[in-house]
Amino acid sequence: MSAPQVTPHPGRSWLKPATWHLRTRLILLAMALLVAICGAVGLFSYASMDSFLTRQLDQQLSQAANRSNDPGRPQGGGGFNGRDPLDARGQSVGTLNARILNGQINSGGYLDSDATRSALSTEDKQTLLALAQNGNPVDRQLSNGDYRIVAVATGFGDVLVTGLPLAAKESTLASLVWTFVFVSLGGLLLIGLAGTVLIRRTMQPLEQLSEVATRVARLPLDAGEVALAVRVPPSNANPGTEVGSVGHALNLMLDNVSSALEARQRSETKVRQFVADASHELRTPLTAIRGYTELMRMTENFTPDGRKSLARVQSQSERMTTLVEDLLLLARLDEGQALKLGEVDLTQLVIEAVSDEKVIAPDHTWHLELPDEPLSVNGDASKLRQVLVNLLSNARKHTAPGTTVVTSVRTSEDGRAVVTVTDDGAGIPPEFVDHAFARFARADAARKGTAPGSGAGAAEGTSGLGLSIVQSIVEAHGGTVEVTSEPGSTQFALHLPIGFGAPQGNTPTP
Repeated sequence: MSAPQVTPHPGRSWLKPATWHLRTRLILLAMALLVAICGAVGLFSYASMDSFLTRQLDQQLSQAANRSNDPGRPQGGGGFNGRDPLDARGQSVGTLNARILNGQINSGGYLDSDATRSALSTEDKQTLLALAQNGNPVDRQLSNGDYRIVAVATGFGDVLVTGLPLAAKESTLASLVWTFVFVSLGGLLLIGLAGTVLIRRTMQPLEQLSEVATRVARLPLDAGEVALAVRVPPSNANPGTEVGSVGHALNLMLDNVSSALEARQRSETKVRQFVADASHELRTPLTAIRGYTELMRMTENFTPDGRKSLARVQSQSERMTTLVEDLLLLARLDEGQALKLGEVDLTQLVIEAVSDEKVIAPDHTWHLELPDEPLSVNGDASKLRQVLVNLLSNARKHTAPGTTVVTSVRTSEDGRAVVTVTDDGAGIPPEFVDHAFARFARADAARKGTAPGSGAGAAEGTSGLGLSIVQSIVEAHGGTVEVTSEPGSTQFALHLPIGFGAPQGNTPTP
């Protein structure tokens, strides 16, 4: 019996975070938190540095404005003693100075590196004239770049404008931003690598629990003797930790399942032993009934009704004998009784079985499809003959007269012998196909004595054990049997190993 198939990662998609590995989500969550922290620290640092540099620049701007505002002592009439405010000493390169008198730029320019001044553009003059003359520094964009500017009204009726370039401040802030970007990327990379290693190591106990559960899920627990020896190791089954609590609970569950399986196996063993003993014991009285029935038919005179009744007794005893033999065979196969292995000419076996069916059912059309060379397998000749007889009689009993039955023998691509029995009858009801090999399985129509189609169940007088016997014998040989059916085509296919070693199949189970 094959173990159930376990899909390791059903429906996983990168577009669905709920399907990701837990360790992947933890790593991404840690990196997302780090990005948020770095972003918050970066914004705070940027704002703090911007505020600090702005205050520093305002102090420098205030000092530069004071120097421009006191170039010399004024003379009478509001004039100066010959020194222009724009010629104040101690000005740095790029400093903007301008004098507004009567709403016009009287003089002004940018201090160049050679101590000369470059003139203001028309747009610059308009920008400076629009400044509030309240002594509060403001940022403006001029033709020479971004500037921090202050306009101060003097006591002489004019307005002095002083500005310092923002290039140094902007360069410092840009360096700060790039520093944070590179440091954050390096931190993310380091956290990603270190976090992957640490989280994988931390999650390893959970992976061991998953491995234990997967191994149990792959065990054929539905029938037969099961050795459920898989357990979570003690290191991962300590109730003092979260993972240990899960491992401990899993071990308790496995202990409970193991006890239930052992109880089920003991019950099955008792049932099988009872069936084997009962079948064996029933053979003797059934043989006696048949013998006495034959003796009475030969020695006693009966009325027509009496002879009919006696014939009915004989037919029912023969049917019961067949049922007992089938039950006894299944019981022996369940116990793992050794097969009498030898080289079996499968081709000749098929020819003989089909020839017998031709004699029994001449109203059916029987065809053979055989290979050019005889095909031999390692098996029990009597058991394999019974498999073929059951399949052919199944096709005969459950199809209407005139049905064509084709039996073929070939070698598959994987080097196994394949025998198929195909008929063009009405087919098996779809809801019954999956239960065709179950013991005592019969379709509802078959219980009423009708024949819905090939393999649809057991017609009147059958036990419903034929296909179950077929499956048990084939699996005992290390092979498989399958059925496909649709209206007009029903096929039973046997796959048997050709090698002449011991069969590779498991001991058959019901």
